[in-house]
Formats: sequence, structure tokens, C-alpha cells
Amino acid sequence: MMIGTIILLGLMRAFAALPLRFHYACAGFFSWLLKDVLHYRRDVVMTNLSRSFPDKKYKELEEIENRFYKHFGRIVAETIWFGGCRNPERLRREHLVEYKNIEVFEKAYSESKGVVVMNTHFGNWELMGGCLNYDYREGAALPEGLEPNDIVFVHKPLKNPVWNEVMKENRCAPVKRLGYNSYVSSDQILRHALENRDRKLILNLPTDQCPYSISRSDETVAFLHQETRTMIGAASIARKLGYSVFYMCLRPVREGLYEWEFTEICRDASAMTQQEIMSRYYELLQKDIEEYPWAYLWTHKRWK
Repeated sequence: MMIGTIILLGLMRAFAALPLRFHYACAGFFSWLLKDVLHYRRDVVMTNLSRSFPDKKYKELEEIENRFYKHFGRIVAETIWFGGCRNPERLRREHLVEYKNIEVFEKAYSESKGVVVMNTHFGNWELMGGCLNYDYREGAALPEGLEPNDIVFVHKPLKNPVWNEVMKENRCAPVKRLGYNSYVSSDQILRHALENRDRKLILNLPTDQCPYSISRSDETVAFLHQETRTMIGAASIARKLGYSVFYMCLRPVREGLYEWEFTEICRDASAMTQQEIMSRYYELLQKDIEEYPWAYLWTHKRWK
């Protein structure tokens, strides 16, 4: 591990040890810093908003932008705090995330070869590493036969190696004690899935980003009034393995609480085309964005 990584991790862990209410008190500062001092991608945010909501007036778009940066500040605060949750009881005590319909997902998992979860940059996606701690039902336990390392979190590596390692440690904090090693880069996920096809996996793939520059896929869908190129990796893997496919949303209920909901797209992806899967995924995502327009990551250069 590089010296810079060690120093940065040490600073973040010390900060993360402070109570969540302290971090929420800092969220307003983070929002102000990103929006009004650093002007972090404000041009990208407003361009994305204006193209996605062509019927809205500038004043309405400004209101969404302001609320987005407030939400963005909370994401930063929650993410830093999350890195200090190596004791799962600390995470459970705050009740930051709860499942809305985990029973639907458990049933599909029990009846399928495996499950692909198509997640998004909506709500706070950085909290997904705590998934083993968000079921508050009495006597709740992992489905029979499921091990922590059967839950695979896929990520796109960051260009900066220091931050890439820091975010890996932060995202996996609650499962580090379990010897978790299923944090897999997007360019290795197909190989990982095929090498472990004898196991019933849950593959969590971010699917709403712009395809990589080397991608040869030209498949598009209508999304937020724009012709949108799609990342087909999740759909392609699900079809190859005959997995169930779910759309996942971490919907913000209020400050300090997200609701994790699953919507089934199909029980056997081999029976659908990639285009059908992706169209349904973006249809569900658009519905959530239209309801909570400020909760999406508008700093993405999604349409290039």
C-alpha cells in the first residue's frame, strides 16, 4: 500500500470515527464548497438538467441544482462516516438504510441460478457495502447457502491509484472483518463470474454510466428525452448465465434514511434480449429520477 494511501486512510478513519450527526453538520459545508467555491462541474450539472427536463423553466432547474448540491454534500458526509463502520453494530444502530421488499429478492435468489442487480448513481450508492446489516427483521439471516463473498460488488477503477485504494477500503469497511474479497473491477467481472459459475452469485453492477471509450456497443435507449448509449455488461452477463435481473434503487426518504427497493426485470435473462433488459432498466430509473430529480448524480458526463 502506498504511503499516500496510508496517510489518507488514517485521516479519513479518524474523521469517520466521529458521530453521524457531526458529519451531517458538515454536509452543508461540503455542499457550499462544491457548489459555490470549487464550482464543481456546475456547467455539467445544468447542461444535464436542461436537456433532461426540457419543459422546466430556468428557475425550476436552479432549484433542482441547489437541492442536488445539498444532497451531494450529504453523500460526502455519509460516505466518510461509513468508512468507520468496521463494527457492524455501529451501522445498524444508525438505521441509515432499510430494505423495503427484501422478501421479493430472496425468493428470486432461491429460485434462480444467480442474480444480477443493476444499480444506479441514485440516492447514496456508496452505502451498498453495508448490505448484510440492513435487514431489521427479527431473526433475519443470509439465505441458505449464501456466503458474504457470493455478493460481488463491481466497480470502475479510478484513475488515481491512491483514491482507488481508499474508496475500496471505505466501501468494504463493514465486511472487512469477514475476509471479504469480492470487490471486482468492471473489466474483470465476466471472468470472475465464469470462473465461479458453480456458485450462486449476486452480482451488483453500476449500469447507468456512459459506456467505456473502447466499447463497441451501439445499443441505445430513450432516457430523459435523449438517445442514450447503454452499458450492456450487466445484461450480457445475466443472459450468458441465465440469471435473474433486478433494478435496485436506494431511495432517499429523509435525511438519515434510505429505502432499498428491488424491482424484478426478469427471472431468467436468457429469455430476454439485451435491448429489452436495458430499456426496462432505464424506464425504472427515469421514473425514480422524475420523482426525486435532485437525488441523481448529475455531475456525470453521461451524454458524450
